[in-house]
Amino acid sequence: MSPSTESPVPAEPATQQPLHKNEYLKADSNFLRGNLLRDLEDPSSGTITEESNQLAKFHGVYSQDDRDLRAQRRREGKDKAFIFMARIRVPGGVCTPAQWLALDALSDSHGNGTIKLTNRQAFQLHGVIKGRLRPAIREINRALLTTVAACGDVVRNVMCNPNPEQSRLHAEVMRLTRALSDHFTPHTRAYHEIWVDDQRLAGGEPETEPIYGKTYLPRKFKIVVAVPPSNDVDIFGHDLGFIAITDSEGRLEGFDITVGGGLGMTHNQVDTYPRSADVLGFCPADRVIDVAEKIVTVQRDFGDRVERKHARLKYTIADRGLAWFRTELERRLGYELAPPRRFEFTSTGDRYGWVGGPDGTTHFTLFIENGRVKDAPDYRMRTALREIARVHGGDFRLTPNQHLIIAGVKPAERPQIEELLRKHRLDSANHATALRLNSMACVALPTCGLALAESERFLPDLVTQLEGEIEAAGLRDDAIIIRMTGCPNGCGRPYLAEIAFVGRAPGKYHVYLGAAFNGSRLNALYRPSVPADELAPLIRPLLRQYATSRLPGERFGDFAVRSGFVTPTGDPHDFHETKRPTQAATI
Repeated sequence: MSPSTESPVPAEPATQQPLHKNEYLKADSNFLRGNLLRDLEDPSSGTITEESNQLAKFHGVYSQDDRDLRAQRRREGKDKAFIFMARIRVPGGVCTPAQWLALDALSDSHGNGTIKLTNRQAFQLHGVIKGRLRPAIREINRALLTTVAACGDVVRNVMCNPNPEQSRLHAEVMRLTRALSDHFTPHTRAYHEIWVDDQRLAGGEPETEPIYGKTYLPRKFKIVVAVPPSNDVDIFGHDLGFIAITDSEGRLEGFDITVGGGLGMTHNQVDTYPRSADVLGFCPADRVIDVAEKIVTVQRDFGDRVERKHARLKYTIADRGLAWFRTELERRLGYELAPPRRFEFTSTGDRYGWVGGPDGTTHFTLFIENGRVKDAPDYRMRTALREIARVHGGDFRLTPNQHLIIAGVKPAERPQIEELLRKHRLDSANHATALRLNSMACVALPTCGLALAESERFLPDLVTQLEGEIEAAGLRDDAIIIRMTGCPNGCGRPYLAEIAFVGRAPGKYHVYLGAAFNGSRLNALYRPSVPADELAPLIRPLLRQYATSRLPGERFGDFAVRSGFVTPTGDPHDFHETKRPTQAATI
């Protein structure tokens, strides 16, 4: 059926409180144009105004500065070292070798010489100066990629389990993922005018945004698609999720629907908190877009447009209740959802190395630490992947854990790709400890303006500090999900990690324990504001006790809960230092 794009009338009057300033900015922006083009062409500054920065996010662009240079430049009386980050949307994380090569070239000509794979299956181009930003995005579009709606108050990049072991099912699910992405792409012509065509298009029909309206959504909205038994997309941490349900022969029957997940919060503000999504019901595959649209419109009409920290779908459902949400959704759909079907998740991680698909092709999953593709003097990963892209006839798949699958390798191609992997020692990356292979960090310093502490640059060293204990305890091959973020906003999905470090201040981290290995349970605060040099001494005894006292098959997160280190309840206080954390058991 064709989903309706009519904007329903809200079921109750809008709030009388003044709206957040961003709501007025969006309404007055002429469908995301504002003064963005004027600011980009202004040669007197290396950045853009705050108003234009808010609009630029809808176009996939963030203004930043190199925070490593702030103090020195301030002493020298200079402006900040302004740069931009461009995020490239890749639905389901699948791109062609030609697209990979185009981004690789751009990272040198317009960026900082690296490619960043994100945990939302997107690319990020870092270190772009203002004068190169528009040419860079034009080249991105020439490669048949886009940055539009990679950020902003819209549906972001739609994620999908890469699942090379179930290629036929993955192809079906990928078609739906791309259809969802296309359906929610903003209609405004501003993106092409500013970044692609370089001119204002005259004439034609008046612009409209049939789903979003002039003020778009109250906040960002994230959709993911999971294929059990893998929960690599961390489905319970997102606004909307679809879980593929298959019959006994692996044929797609439809999807269970999850709603109301989200991981961002603010330190010491207990009315902000991570929330695990609820399972809402089941729908057949041909109704997924209709269901997704109506869910988005409920959030459009009832999400908080006064307080942005309270504007995600998780708060709408927490405040009004799941029963209310279901009633409002089914009123808009005109039919009831079916009861959810049974599903089972077993892990959130990636399967490294070579795996085979049912179509005769094979797939190689490569560990890329924190998703940063770069050349170092002793490890030339970018060069290696460039050489592989030149001979690879399949595709590349970005995993939700910031790694890369060289997918669809035909039997005749495999020897050459294996030789390139050996030549550049890429196959050795997959022989790291399971702790490292299951680690993930956000970018944080020096580019993220929200970062309170290090993350991408620090977690590898911290893992190294823990690996001695891991080896001594016989845990080298035991997967433990460990994540770090530079702030509490949740970009690295820390609250779904068995061990998590969340930046609290420069050199200090909150420590969280106890999430489920399969992503079905959030963790809880174990120790607040731990100095960086005390993190490894804090965790080592826990690893030692886990090795000696765990039950058969018991995961670290479950062990931490059973041992009383934390008691996750879902209460917002579980994530804030305003609640005294549970005292650790004697080690």
